[in-house]
Amino acid sequence: MKSAAAATGAPAPGALPWLAALLALAVVFVWGTNFVVIKFALAQLPPLLLAALRFALAAVPLVFFLPRPRTVSWRNLALYGVAIGVGQFGLLFYAMTRHISPGLASLVIQAQVFFTVALAMALAGERVRPHQVVAAALALGGMALIASRSGGDSQTSALGVLLALGAAFSWGVGNMASRAAGRVNVLAYVAWSSLFAVPPLLVASFCYEGWPRMLDGLKAANGATWAAVLWQSVGNTMFGYGAWAWLLGRYSASAVSPFALLVPVFGMGAAALTLGEAMPAWKLLAAALVLCGLALNLLWPLWRRWLALASR
Repeated sequence: MKSAAAATGAPAPGALPWLAALLALAVVFVWGTNFVVIKFALAQLPPLLLAALRFALAAVPLVFFLPRPRTVSWRNLALYGVAIGVGQFGLLFYAMTRHISPGLASLVIQAQVFFTVALAMALAGERVRPHQVVAAALALGGMALIASRSGGDSQTSALGVLLALGAAFSWGVGNMASRAAGRVNVLAYVAWSSLFAVPPLLVASFCYEGWPRMLDGLKAANGATWAAVLWQSVGNTMFGYGAWAWLLGRYSASAVSPFALLVPVFGMGAAALTLGEAMPAWKLLAAALVLCGLALNLLWPLWRRWLALASR
């Protein structure tokens, strides 16, 4: 008997044409290796100014070509912009100046998955599932291992882990805001919400980094620095979010979403290859625990759905 997916002509769960699979790989490659690009940009630019520039270029010129999503309130756009711009990237960029290595940052921030689940339980009354408890326990074990060894890693401190977790929590808040926004043009939503991220980031940069440091950073920025800044907006936002939304709009989430598990893999691999970040056994074990938790949280319900469809 044909499955329901086959009968309707929809892609079978887990199936993705090879060109679409290559596009998904390109997106997660960009998102993962971006942690190394961030490190390069931070060599000249102070972190909060870098975040402000990233979101300024994510908003302009897109807001002149993409209309504001009319079904989304200004409050929702502001919440998403501040949560992602100031909370996620502001904290992440600051942490990556000298408090956490790029590879570990790409891994720790994946805790956003579990913060999103916790926020959904607290705010939307969603019930926790048994597989989510096991997944969270695995990921928590990995995070605890990272925290316990942070003092022995010259590139990572306990403060860096806490800042990265704060960035992950802010990402979770942003996820709740985007969920409340409903089905909208993702690029337009990100572009218009980015307008709300720029002012507080500029104010924070002026207050905490100071005008002299901001000016010195802009003067020291070279072509490679500006390329890294553009990569934040063009590569991550315009290409990354746009292509990911395109894939989710044409293929099942069960086929596309698992590729996101490769983001920390690319992140840690790129950090090791380009920056010489050490990958001792404890770091690999922590990565394995976190990735197993993420995989269980994502793939278990998809596996059950696939079995249900296959049995029809």
